Amino acid sequence: MDTERHSPAPHFPPRHTIAIVSRGDAAARRDTTAQNSRFVRVFEALAAAGIDAQPAVYDESFADTVRDQLLGVDGVLVWVDPIHQGKTRAALDPLLREVAARGPWVSAHPDVILKMGVKDVLYRTRHLGWGTDTHRYDSAADFRAKFPPRLRAGGPRVLKQNRGNGGQGVWKVEALPDTEAMVRVLHAQRGSFPEDIPLETLMARCERYFGWGGCIIDQAFQPRLPEGMIRCYMSGSKVAGFGQQLIKALVPPPPEGPEAPEAQPGPRIMHGPDALPFRALRRKMEDEWTPQMMTTLGIDPASLPVIWDADFLYGPRDAGGADSYVLCEINASSCFAIPDEAPAAIARTVGTRLQKVR
Repeated sequence: MDTERHSPAPHFPPRHTIAIVSRGDAAARRDTTAQNSRFVRVFEALAAAGIDAQPAVYDESFADTVRDQLLGVDGVLVWVDPIHQGKTRAALDPLLREVAARGPWVSAHPDVILKMGVKDVLYRTRHLGWGTDTHRYDSAADFRAKFPPRLRAGGPRVLKQNRGNGGQGVWKVEALPDTEAMVRVLHAQRGSFPEDIPLETLMARCERYFGWGGCIIDQAFQPRLPEGMIRCYMSGSKVAGFGQQLIKALVPPPPEGPEAPEAQPGPRIMHGPDALPFRALRRKMEDEWTPQMMTTLGIDPASLPVIWDADFLYGPRDAGGADSYVLCEINASSCFAIPDEAPAAIARTVGTRLQKVR
């Protein structure tokens, strides 16, 4: 008897499938592949972990096609900025909620982003070790009533719209001597100059932020900002690496102007999760601040984004000369570029999440 012909074929469990969503036009949707995508390292790490991944370029003009694609996979990873060339996520987020409700796992889920990937997280977690003097204005009337006396009572403040990226809607505001009517402002977007304008002009300029983001966050300006920013990359609840950069946002440009070489940010220097200079920060993030944030915001471990980052400025040194860290932003919508170690961390987290889904 030919046992080989009659033996049942070996059974292999089906491979998980993932779609990686990013913004682009119709040509990008047609031409983008795993090999030419800017996420090529993530595609490679997922493939090495036995996960099939496909690009899913999104635009509002072909949203139905993207929806159909996402409903055919096991999981969805999303890299789409809150604001990009005038477009927002107003249509994308409901689409992702619908997809998640119909089965596929979505990271970061829009509801999680609304908890941690907005500037309001700075206010809601101000009591944690990463917090500082922070306030929230929930309406234009609230802003007009409370911000002027707060500005006059202390040093410079930083106003932030609730949802944004690339410095959009972030302003350093300083009171000017001998006047309550005028202020000095500097927008965080690249190419901005300091302006001396009426306080009323600033308030009118910021009113539109209540319509898009629902609130404005007000933090004390950190005087050590010129020393640089530390970006702590997280995959789930574990540190995946660090980025260190001398930033120029909210730093007045040199006399040569905002386009001069001296006005440009320094290179972002990437480090792995075990980098010695950030050992204390890693311990704080993994053992204290991330669990405390999850409790405060009501986020369970399985809902943390597969990749997100917490941006820190240096705060005051303690009595022993050690640095403290002040949270200035969390990015959960589109965290990229990432350290070399991060794609493997993403793949591990995705694999764990998908096993639980299955």
